[in-house]
Amino acid sequence: MTDRLLRIALLFAVPLVFAACGSPGGGDKADGDEDEQVAVPVEVETVDRATVYAAYNGTTTLEAEREADVVAKTSGVVLEILVEEGDLVTAGQVVARLDRDRLSLELARAEATLGRLENDLRRTRELFEKKLISSEAYDTAAFGVEQERASYEMAKLELSYTDVRSPISGVISERLIKVGKLVALHEPLYRVHDLDPLLAVIYVPERELATLRTGQQARLEVDALGERAFVGAVARISPVVDPDTGTFKVTVETDNSDELLKPGMFGRVNIVYDVHEQALTIPQDALIVEDRDRYVYVLDNKKAKRVDVATGYVTSGRVEILDGLELGQQVVTAGKGSIAVDTLLDPINLPPDDAADSAVAGDGQVGAQGDAKASSI
Repeated sequence: MTDRLLRIALLFAVPLVFAACGSPGGGDKADGDEDEQVAVPVEVETVDRATVYAAYNGTTTLEAEREADVVAKTSGVVLEILVEEGDLVTAGQVVARLDRDRLSLELARAEATLGRLENDLRRTRELFEKKLISSEAYDTAAFGVEQERASYEMAKLELSYTDVRSPISGVISERLIKVGKLVALHEPLYRVHDLDPLLAVIYVPERELATLRTGQQARLEVDALGERAFVGAVARISPVVDPDTGTFKVTVETDNSDELLKPGMFGRVNIVYDVHEQALTIPQDALIVEDRDRYVYVLDNKKAKRVDVATGYVTSGRVEILDGLELGQQVVTAGKGSIAVDTLLDPINLPPDDAADSAVAGDGQVGAQGDAKASSI
């Protein structure tokens, strides 16, 4: 362990040595005398295979697909509160009860009036059949019965409204009433949210219109739940671009069957629109970018060899290599600033035997195949 720490310290000391003694490969050493070179301590990693993809990233606030206010359909005093915040309810479930005395009396009065008019109609029908009254008198009596029957049904309906019911299934997110409070017609009593699924609505620049489609896989992360990722899919894409912002609306539907996500949470959404499986990849730390040039230093016969590369997607800190490298090669990830072409290298994160085996590029195969996680592109 002490030897490894000493080698890591050399990563910072080597630039000072070169400043005093000349750069690697300079004219101060004898030509071809490799023994006088100082081996620069570096860290290397292997060119490996992984799944990479292109994705559009956006931020959003989660919202429920279905949410509703439970409102009073009649006025009255609150007598019972049957559910509290956090309780699950089903559509049609009674969540509170209002005072029903006045409406019960109105229903009884309407029922009595209806009964009296129905008796009158029976007598009127008998007289009409005996042609003792005109058809107009009979029609008036029949109309009065129908009118009172409607009033009776209305009173019955008003009485049923004293049992306050939830319009949707979900969870009670807010209680707005207390026992004894007089509530007015259409006053909100509760708020209910259906937590599964939740929606993540993002507004995407119009240049992405051709790359996004419904059904594409999406990944959601929220700050409140750490690095845990939630799976979703693009549910809807607006066909209209807002001329003021140059964006279009994309709705991602997220599975929330375990109900860990809550409406109002701030999250980051990745919508994957292209996937490359089994792609050659290197750590992003190994890539050097200078203007339009992209290159890496490869461990080759214990020396640094510059290799120009063509890159593709970036996923979870790994860069896709389209051209320039082969599976199993060792690329320098730490210490790049202290080396140049043909610098003698000392890979400190490899055992001596492994370092010797990797001196020739391309020797051996990678052990475990990686599967990259979602990240920014």
